[in-house]
Amino acid sequence: MQATGCRRAGVLRVTMTPFPPPRIDAARADDLQPIHALLVSAGLPIDDVDIALLADFLVVRGAGGVVGVVGLQRAGDAALLRSLAVAPQRQRSGLGAALVDAAEAAAEARGIAALFLLTTSAAPFFATRGYAQIERAAAPPAIRSTAQFAQLCPASSVLMVKPVQRRPR
Repeated sequence: MQATGCRRAGVLRVTMTPFPPPRIDAARADDLQPIHALLVSAGLPIDDVDIALLADFLVVRGAGGVVGVVGLQRAGDAALLRSLAVAPQRQRSGLGAALVDAAEAAAEARGIAALFLLTTSAAPFFATRGYAQIERAAAPPAIRSTAQFAQLCPASSVLMVKPVQRRPR
């Protein structure tokens, strides 16, 4: 939300207006460093985030550069929804939800059957978006073989899944 105000006759009137709808774009090679910085500030791993992986990343750019990011990492007929981060000044503005919606639409367009994710802190957010917690052992082999699953995310991470809904055309 952005606050706008007007002072008239000694009275300050403040109106809260939402941020304009975000413009979500495909990540570019020159977004790599800003994406790394945003992920690091959010406490997320960057070890495997490289130019090749950016092909399936989405970003929102603001006046200060990249203010939101999310990625898909294909693994067989499934994908990891990963690296969701929003700059502190844009948190709680709906940007994270918009990025997840865009990633889910991209997954549908690519024919992905299910989205998996690992999280240590955002399970309630994802549960409200239709993701269900499952045992790590239930992950398909292609998901288990990703660096994020096998090495980068702690064993205490919650694994969640959501089938990709096919929308009528």
